[in-house]
Amino acid sequence: MITKLYNDNPNVREVRRIADMLRDGGVAILPTDTLYAFACALDNKRGVEAIAQLKGFKLKQAKYSMLCSSLSQASEYVRAMDKDVFALLKRCLPGPFTFIMEASGAVPRNYQNSNKTIGIRVPDNGILRAVVEELGMPLIATSVRPIGEDDEVENYTDPELIHERFGGRVDVVVDGGIADPDPSTVIDCSDGIELVRQGKGIMD
Repeated sequence: MITKLYNDNPNVREVRRIADMLRDGGVAILPTDTLYAFACALDNKRGVEAIAQLKGFKLKQAKYSMLCSSLSQASEYVRAMDKDVFALLKRCLPGPFTFIMEASGAVPRNYQNSNKTIGIRVPDNGILRAVVEELGMPLIATSVRPIGEDDEVENYTDPELIHERFGGRVDVVVDGGIADPDPSTVIDCSDGIELVRQGKGIMD
């Protein structure tokens, strides 16, 4: 199923329906401020396993991001950050950044990387943030591009094409318009501040 929502004013009833589906164990494809993403609720272990199959990687090798509605929500799932890191996140979020942070005890171990870190995102996308806020917990997510595939970029930015490929394997594809082809900028804040990947986000 595919449903259309608008970033500036997402339909409240539809947002609630999507959040209820995720709360009940569903998997969705949602827009962010970069690529579309496979996503499920933080507490949905089976959903994470399904996403690993969709993405084409083994569960233990998976690298997920946690999508949050706000910096305040994100702070509940990471260890205390120093003032420089907090100032950086406050300046950049919401926005097209992934910050690698030390995970707190609130993050299930199977979502953490081998060094007990997690990628935190607060995308600048009204649809995504409305769904997360309604759900009441972060989403576990990864981009829709399968591992090792270099197809035409529109296959992963056009929601209609995404629906053609994955619509029968997820509960809903949310059409939020054509996505930006650039990935998020990744910054490792687990031990200092280090740029890992330059993407759409520009640090000023």
